[in-house]
Amino acid sequence: MAGRASSVLLLLLLLALQGSCLAFRSPLSVFKRFKETARSFSNECLGTTRPVTPIDSSDFALDIRMPGVTPKESDTYFCMAMRLPVEEEAFVIDFKPRASMDTVHHMLLFGCNMPSSTGSYWFCDEGTCTDKANILYAWARDAPPTRLPKGVGFRVGGETGSKYFVLQVHYGDISAFRDNHKDCSGVSLHLTRVPQPLIAGMYLMMSVDTVIPPGEKVVNADISCHYNTYPMHVFAYRVHTHHLGKVVSGYRVRDGQWTLIGRQSPQLPQAFYPVEHPVDVTFGDILAARCVFTGEGRTEATHIGGTSSDEMCNLYIMYYMEAKYAVSFMTCTQNVAPDMFRTIPAEANIPITVKSDMVMMHGHHKETENKDKTALIQQPKHEGEEVLEQGGFYSLLSKLLGEREGVVHVHRHNPAEKADSGSDPLAEIANIVQKKDLGRPDAREGAEREERGNAILVRDRIHKFHRLESTLRPAESRAFSSQQPGEGPWEPEHSGDFHVEEALDWPGVYLLPGQVSGVALDSKNNLVIFHRGDHVWDGNSFDSKFVYQQRGLGPIEEDTILVIDPNNAAILQSSGKNLFYLPHGLSIDKDGNYWVTDVALHQVFKLDPHSKEGPLLILGRSMQPGSDQNHFCQPTDVAVDPSTGAIFVADGYCNSRIVQFSPSGKFITQWGEESSGSTPKPGQLSVPHSLALVPHLDQLCVADRENGRIQCFRTDTKEFVREIKHASFGRNVFAISYIPGLLFAVNGKPYFGDHEPVQGFVMNFSSGEVIDVFKPVRKRFDMPHDIVASEDGNVYIGDAHTNTVWKFTLTEKMEHRSVKKAGIGVQEIKDSEHKPEPSSGRVLGRFRGKGSGGLNLGNFFASRRKGYSRKGFDRLSTEGSDQEKDDDEGSESEEEYSAPLPAPAPSS
Repeated sequence: MAGRASSVLLLLLLLALQGSCLAFRSPLSVFKRFKETARSFSNECLGTTRPVTPIDSSDFALDIRMPGVTPKESDTYFCMAMRLPVEEEAFVIDFKPRASMDTVHHMLLFGCNMPSSTGSYWFCDEGTCTDKANILYAWARDAPPTRLPKGVGFRVGGETGSKYFVLQVHYGDISAFRDNHKDCSGVSLHLTRVPQPLIAGMYLMMSVDTVIPPGEKVVNADISCHYNTYPMHVFAYRVHTHHLGKVVSGYRVRDGQWTLIGRQSPQLPQAFYPVEHPVDVTFGDILAARCVFTGEGRTEATHIGGTSSDEMCNLYIMYYMEAKYAVSFMTCTQNVAPDMFRTIPAEANIPITVKSDMVMMHGHHKETENKDKTALIQQPKHEGEEVLEQGGFYSLLSKLLGEREGVVHVHRHNPAEKADSGSDPLAEIANIVQKKDLGRPDAREGAEREERGNAILVRDRIHKFHRLESTLRPAESRAFSSQQPGEGPWEPEHSGDFHVEEALDWPGVYLLPGQVSGVALDSKNNLVIFHRGDHVWDGNSFDSKFVYQQRGLGPIEEDTILVIDPNNAAILQSSGKNLFYLPHGLSIDKDGNYWVTDVALHQVFKLDPHSKEGPLLILGRSMQPGSDQNHFCQPTDVAVDPSTGAIFVADGYCNSRIVQFSPSGKFITQWGEESSGSTPKPGQLSVPHSLALVPHLDQLCVADRENGRIQCFRTDTKEFVREIKHASFGRNVFAISYIPGLLFAVNGKPYFGDHEPVQGFVMNFSSGEVIDVFKPVRKRFDMPHDIVASEDGNVYIGDAHTNTVWKFTLTEKMEHRSVKKAGIGVQEIKDSEHKPEPSSGRVLGRFRGKGSGGLNLGNFFASRRKGYSRKGFDRLSTEGSDQEKDDDEGSESEEEYSAPLPAPAPSS
């Protein structure tokens, strides 16, 4: 009787809650689905209307579910977004899937700062995120929950983490929705505010060009990439293919030895399985994966794509890294070492036997399987149509991938691609767009079948592909002022159609000299580094009168000036032993002489890099701080005019002035005064920290560090010309470097309570507008102390706290040669098809590379050939005075301690 009463009550409850998401579902059923073949999850929106559930004072649960949707077409991709309910940094430490393979083919969970839509849900072909998107979780085939190791979490929120979660659900076959019921599939997250020492990330290995011939018994898809960043520790993996996949295996290859990461049948529940033995991956290793397919039963070739009748070859590697080095997402889609697979362990070629009761359809029922097979038959080609070569098209896309911060793309090219590709990928793709019918998201009802000239006919499904916005920045409106004719020398104008990113294959990041205080470039474009060896600037270095207190240590006993090969980071030459106590600024004049400053000695030195006879010129008095014509007080930088030989010294931490000397070292003049009040006037300085000459405009620009701005002055009259200041600078600008048309800068770590991140800036010099920002992937900026831009589009930054030098590159190299930091004039112009008029004063060449605006990459894949479909591929501090900004953390170095402390912020 009691049982009948319970049944009646349950029935009434279900009727009352029909069409809503109010009930609770036990997570235990997630594990039961391993052996169940019948539907175990009622899709009448069983769930909760309370997405945030407190767990304790620091932890909470977040339920991310589809808001009751009913797909009308097979292979529908729906997206929905949920904002992180807290502003501060949090960490995802557990996932629980809330879905069944009877209705859902697979789910992806992304983190980003702005979803593509603000609606309750939308078609994913409208985009997933408008900015970068990091994949946090993937599920398919009734996978069980993913368990993260203790102390490991995905970082979200705060200054650098994602503000939104975006859930993407792929509904494969919709026959399960014949009753028009509503679906609330999704995932439940466990988050904590407690900082985790280890940060989780995802490494995706994915084949993009595999073709499976019909009837072929065995087809291998191989993927491999070099690993070029900080160590990662693998703790789980997940494999994914469609019907034809037999086994997927992943390995770390080190010194020719293969170490298994994971091996699994993709026909089993596609969980994140724990690795059997811990696997660490370090710089120089190779990551390799193989998917084994069969083409038996197919009558047409099968390609990589997003629908059930296409195939996929994906290996998801879940890892953790130390928090200070963590990278959230990395990808590999190439095979850089095909010959290596001759020695792959035999196990990778042996299919895993799967019991019949464990095999489950990929979200598609038997009645639709035959249609899936015949759907691969290609449409007939029409006269005049053009089909892109596969390697050529993928090479174009690979040039666009990886242009967002926080993401490493290990590959950059197709191995079959010609190495001399110097064309603009955006221009090439624009040309493709003009020739192909790429379709529009609103063309779902069949309008895509309409003939458009020489457009390739593609299946209806191609117009459902969602865009990979995570590979491109959103469009930005940029307006730059240009100098009018007759207003003086013409300044080359540059738009924001390029991007600066770290050169991940450059090993110089691991040189680890002492505190790096200065970087410059010699006449051969070799990198020159000025570092402090075993000396450190801290709170004990100077007394209240700026007199150095650690003289007893003696000068630095190792070479403090290193000449580095810009390609392989080999040390070509070294000098500067037993000369310096606390190195600071470095620049190189047009004759190749080094100009350096030492803040402990309070002096400026001119050095011949090829002579061992000692300095050519010394300005200032050793160990004697002062403010007259013969003394400096912690001078910071030097710039030498290439046309006149005039010497400009930034002086410095305890003087607020720029001092000019003749080429022989005779005092000429000085200008600048100490800042007063919260709004410094033009010409007032607070730690003039870095100098950059603009020779053809006769200007000297100064990084006015503690005032958080850049000031430019006439070199002849010393008149103030302009100020460049942006809120994104924060309170400090540490260093600047000029090349024709562009000004590069780095700021400092934010003060407690500030939110501006430490990063590099690229500015249009004419307008002062910021056109790009950039950060490193390997390590992080702590106190980027100096910056220099090279004539071939490379940028180097030295950090005085991490003892690191990074190399950054433009996505496309500049076509003109440029001015070095110290003010060397334009030396030559590279060849160009367009020659300027002699009187125009134009500098040849433009930056080319990164484009702006949205791009439907799914449609690009579809436009390559008829019958192709690609869907669901969303990709996934300071020195001394800087030390006051690190009060909450403490700093190993208190360099520049003598600079004035900032006034306390008023209480709110």
